Amino acid sequence: MKLRARWQALSPREQRSVSVLGALFGLLLFGSIAIAPALNTLRDSDHRRAQLGEQQTQMLALQAQAKALQTRPPLSRDEALRTLQSLTPNTQIQLNVQGDRVVVQLKAVPAPTLANWMAQTRSQAQALPVEAHLTRSNTTGMAPATTSPVVAWDGSMVLHLPTRGATP
Repeated sequence: MKLRARWQALSPREQRSVSVLGALFGLLLFGSIAIAPALNTLRDSDHRRAQLGEQQTQMLALQAQAKALQTRPPLSRDEALRTLQSLTPNTQIQLNVQGDRVVVQLKAVPAPTLANWMAQTRSQAQALPVEAHLTRSNTTGMAPATTSPVVAWDGSMVLHLPTRGATP
């Protein structure tokens, strides 16, 4: 009742101004609730589409890698061991063969060297890591052509050699 009396007390010009301000406030409220979230989603869609494209590319690469691993001919234990030994000329990595397992001793092996060796061990020698006990080494070297230090690792690992396709 008080609000209606107050409205009636306003002049027609003031009533029109209050009505226009109310309509503008309503439009602003509608825009912030209904339109702004949709515009934000539209603005972010290109970035999200690019991220999804990158993820799809990574997934396809992993799928191709998995298919390649499945279709490669299995190595015998002896072939895998020879390949593993040829991949390990470094004196920082020592191999000790125990049946179908290989115990690997690491002494101050730089992280990039270890990562590369592990990738080659997996893909070429078909040896799978079963166990790893690694500690960060006290000795760190410098990365080639940079001044940043490279982390080195000490410890031991156990690799499992393939047993399928073994020759008698």
